[in-house]
Amino acid sequence: MFRSVQIKIILIIMVLAIIMLLGYGIFSIKAIQQASISRDLIKQNIVILIITTISFIIISVIIIWFTSKMITRPIYKLIKSAEKITEGEELKAPTQFENTKRNTEIDELINAFETMTKGLKENLNEVTRQKKQIETILQHMTDGIIAFNLEGEIIHINPAAIKLLKITENRKNFNDIFKDIDTDINLEKIIYLENWTTSEKKINIQDKYLKVFFASFKNELDRPAGVIVLIQDITEHVKLDNMRKEFIADVSHELKTPLTSILGYAETLSNSAYDPEMQEKFLKVITSESVRMTKLVNDLLTLSKYDNEETKWEKVEFSLGDLVKSCQENLQIEIDRKKQKVECFVTANVPTIYADKDGIERVVLNILTNSIKYTEEGGTIKIYVGFVYNDAYIKIIDNGIGIPEKDLERIFERFYRVDKARTRKMGGTGLGLSIAKEILDKNSGRIDIKSEVGKGTEVVITIPTILKTET
Repeated sequence: MFRSVQIKIILIIMVLAIIMLLGYGIFSIKAIQQASISRDLIKQNIVILIITTISFIIISVIIIWFTSKMITRPIYKLIKSAEKITEGEELKAPTQFENTKRNTEIDELINAFETMTKGLKENLNEVTRQKKQIETILQHMTDGIIAFNLEGEIIHINPAAIKLLKITENRKNFNDIFKDIDTDINLEKIIYLENWTTSEKKINIQDKYLKVFFASFKNELDRPAGVIVLIQDITEHVKLDNMRKEFIADVSHELKTPLTSILGYAETLSNSAYDPEMQEKFLKVITSESVRMTKLVNDLLTLSKYDNEETKWEKVEFSLGDLVKSCQENLQIEIDRKKQKVECFVTANVPTIYADKDGIERVVLNILTNSIKYTEEGGTIKIYVGFVYNDAYIKIIDNGIGIPEKDLERIFERFYRVDKARTRKMGGTGLGLSIAKEILDKNSGRIDIKSEVGKGTEVVITIPTILKTET
């Protein structure tokens, strides 16, 4: 390429020289015609013109050669070196012969360019590596990230943002994404009034609660260049906060009800004179409400100990079949009162389990009590104790009132009741199943409930046997 440039320069200079020669010749001829000049003087002028033209051409060629030697060739070599780097080839060190031919200053220039190109290549590789790292991090983040330019067009978006905001292909800019979510979100306000507008929003999209942060970013001239949006899924936090609020409200209500009864009957007794029979009736109500409140407080303390890991589980080996039969005997009076038929079947050779015996006993008593409580008089309850795949199980099946399907997912929540009025009338606190699940979780067990309204409920309790614990 550079040789063709050199040839073109030489041709241009030669053409200019010929034009100058022709011009000078024409001018001389006209001068001769107009004046009487001797032939010797004319020849002398022609010789001078030829010598001048040849000298001009020679000087031009020398200048071109010098330019090619000192400037063109080093640049040519630099471009070649850059092309090799682009193609991934390694640069070769100059040979001894080449070094002897080069001028010292030109060698230093070439070496400097080669060092610069190598450094540039390393820097580009480092930038590429860091870019890929950042892209990988953004791709696998659970939080959503979106970058917008000043026009509101998406510069970058990760999969989490698409999923959380449910972004479709026809929503490609800031307004399309946020106009239906919150009309108060404005791109211009975020960019130009950052100190005057809130940079955080809480939004709700269908069944999800999201916290969205907006922050403008600037270019190298410290001027606004766009907006970065961070989206966090806070659905679980919101649900837990709602559960906490419900829990506080339920505790307050559950404590207020018996306290109101106790206070009312106590004031009535103190302000009026009643016969012994009426006084005994009032005292029974006060005692019953006190027992209920005491049970509620004890259950709350139990759950608090489980939550704070304050309970020491005394795990021992014991027979699950014997424990279930013992629980049935403890509740026999209530079973006989409701004239229910309760049958217990224990599969032979059920291995012993290793767990907290008192805790498992409390779970069995709670489930069996619920079955008795919510099964009508004359109903049937069947208990099966067996062993499947290194797990011992207790299956309790009744033909009671059953549980609606919509409530099955929430029955282990604290204070959750299917029928609050009926449960409170029967003396329940709404914490029994929560405590049972906590106990089984701490003993590596599991509880599953199936139910159908009007047909009954089936509860399966699974506990690892000592065989599984040893392996």
